[in-house]
Amino acid sequence: MAVELAPELLEILACPHCHGALAVDHEREELVCLAADCGLAYPVRSGIPVLLIDEARRPDQPATSQPGSD
Repeated sequence: MAVELAPELLEILACPHCHGALAVDHEREELVCLAADCGLAYPVRSGIPVLLIDEARRPDQPATSQPGSD
């Protein structure tokens, strides 16, 4: 399932950790921080970005399936 977020929303969303810009990774269904020193990836579940640092995947961690994503 592709991530469908309004372009206006993407313009105002920022990484909660470093305040960097976010980009959509449609393949992994995540919002990824574009800051070189951050790179956290936040899941998008049921079309809702989960912008919690505790829920974010570090760049060096593999993506895992999320509960309810089946």
